[in-house]
Amino acid sequence: MNISNELQQLLRIIDQAYDHRSWHGTTLRGSVRGVPAEQAMWRPGLKRHNIWEIVVHAAYWKYTVWRRLTGTSRGSFPQKGSDWFPRPDKTQNLNECEGLWREDIALLDRMHRMLRDAAEQLPISDLYKKSKGSKQTNFFVLSGIAAHDIYHAGQIQFLKKLWKGR
Repeated sequence: MNISNELQQLLRIIDQAYDHRSWHGTTLRGSVRGVPAEQAMWRPGLKRHNIWEIVVHAAYWKYTVWRRLTGTSRGSFPQKGSDWFPRPDKTQNLNECEGLWREDIALLDRMHRMLRDAAEQLPISDLYKKSKGSKQTNFFVLSGIAAHDIYHAGQIQFLKKLWKGR
């Protein structure tokens, strides 16, 4: 397999982890389809992440990989902070939260498209190079972001099951 075929396969894996049909089951994007804000903000216990926080966390790491691929400097993510972002809780107006929840799903979609576009534009010669300031190759971080999506899709599916049994 040449490097061009490797990049094409990597893009297929990224797509299958996020929103394309795959053998492993629900994708990250599929895991939040139809989830209302009330369910997204529910926590299974104190100091546990909820679906909403997982979605913004996943968006942030897609942004981080995009930033590494493009050489963009830090600080351009639309939310303040890094990694985990506090989201509204059940004490806030549910109608307002529904709109904010939809905005954060749109943020996840936007960050995914940016990442996907940057990966597709990556020069083949850069696939096994390390981004500036990174210890890992571009191939490593791109395959890792796909695994990250699948991991969090599983978490979200589990939280949805717990929500039903609460």
